[in-house]
Amino acid sequence: MAIEHADSDGVERLAAVTGGDVVSTFDHPELVTMGECALIEEIMIGEDKVIRFGGCKSGKACTIVLRGASSHVLDEAERSLHDALCILTATIKEPRTICGGGCTEILMAQAVDRAAEETPGKKALAMAAFARALRQLPAIVADNGGYDSAELVTQLRAAHAAGKKTCGLDMYNGAIGDMTDLGVMESFRSKRQVLLSASEAAEMILRVDDIIKCAPRQREEGH
Repeated sequence: MAIEHADSDGVERLAAVTGGDVVSTFDHPELVTMGECALIEEIMIGEDKVIRFGGCKSGKACTIVLRGASSHVLDEAERSLHDALCILTATIKEPRTICGGGCTEILMAQAVDRAAEETPGKKALAMAAFARALRQLPAIVADNGGYDSAELVTQLRAAHAAGKKTCGLDMYNGAIGDMTDLGVMESFRSKRQVLLSASEAAEMILRVDDIIKCAPRQREEGH
């Protein structure tokens, strides 16, 4: 069996998944590591024929097939899958995890509020605003789930004030619950990057005092 019109990216992925070497000549076949797999077959996906490799020697590459009713559904599925893979990659590189469901945001907001009470001057107002922004994140999660965000966020704040530091939003039941027991965890690295990016964007907007636009050139009469 031979594969026609394979691009360089496809050849590299094929070599990675079968454990073989990519060679350009047949001069020294004894020095080449041959790739292997248990099954090679041609299958139909929709209206397209593709070659599927099964039982491969190495698991360094794989293909995920996305199917949907429209291009919009496919685009959304691809974005969701890409985000999930990025989070998985970040978690492998940085294995630390934190509780999800708005738990971490409430903890951070409490810490900022305590620091704002000890800070004199206008800086305290900015810190209080930052804490309110943190509390908006679990509120948005609750709103997207179709629940009463004001009720859930106040219950969540009360639970954290009572010392229940692992409480978050249980979106299956529309209540608060222990994120450790529910297994709702987030990547520490991803959460840190989200906070840094949002803070930098807000700071950049606050630094802009005015926007100056060039007035359009007036057309001359008769043209």
